[in-house]
Amino acid sequence: MAAWTANDIPDQSNRTVVVTGANSGLGAETARALARAGAQVVLACRDVAKGEEVAADIGPNAQVRKLDLADLSSVREFAADLAATHPTIDVLVNNAGVMAVPFRRTADGFEMQIGTNHLGHFALTMLLLGRITDRVVTVSSTMHRIGKIDLDDLNWERRRYERWPAYGQSKLANLLFTYELQRRLTAHGSPVKSLAVHPGYSSTNLQYRSESRYGKLVEWVTPVIGQSAAMGALPSLYAATAADAEPGGFYGPGGLFEMRGHPKKVQSNARSHDQGVAASLWSLSEQLCDVRSPLTST
Repeated sequence: MAAWTANDIPDQSNRTVVVTGANSGLGAETARALARAGAQVVLACRDVAKGEEVAADIGPNAQVRKLDLADLSSVREFAADLAATHPTIDVLVNNAGVMAVPFRRTADGFEMQIGTNHLGHFALTMLLLGRITDRVVTVSSTMHRIGKIDLDDLNWERRRYERWPAYGQSKLANLLFTYELQRRLTAHGSPVKSLAVHPGYSSTNLQYRSESRYGKLVEWVTPVIGQSAAMGALPSLYAATAADAEPGGFYGPGGLFEMRGHPKKVQSNARSHDQGVAASLWSLSEQLCDVRSPLTST
């Protein structure tokens, strides 16, 4: 994996990849690189107009579909529409996300960060899983380390809301989901891989739209210490395409403190490997999203 770059992506001809949040930042760079390698890329975007701009830049290998992960009716509509045109999908990249936003709720009443970053992607993955042939890649963050899963108050209905712990909870949920999905795929004899990634500290719109009190500081620091979105997308691209990407693997930048650099396999914290919490979160997510996984035992 030494100095792995987008030039190392194997030929993606005759493959279909869905990338959520592909209208900007990491998602746009992921979509561009995959399309250059020959993949047909579905840009799943809340902002369709911006998605169309990216698709126009990419060319005929890209198409845009409306997807608002903060609205489960939109997730279901996206999955149904995609089924009509794409009977199989090779790779799903769960990339979209919000970070450290003020307290607000999704259309379904979920806290916005857990609702968008985890529950929306959980529902989408379950609705598409029967047609995914190769792998699911979910974008987490080093900020999972500050997260704790509160199964009794996942949506911050009783706790005093704190935007960064809420973000950390959502990113920890991404990892618990990734590892639990791999365990269930393996138990069912499925060849599909589930992998997680993080982009390090990347200069993207997400950094400039956190709406936190540190927003101005982040805007100043990001261009100085952050790596480009193209570099930040490399872990996603490696996990989505490399033949030797390990099932259940977690990939991020290989530089100092995993903030920047070429992708390598990295480690997540002990909380992310708690199988009891992962199984309980899976069940709660099914209940909240009103979806049942084909990998859930009867």
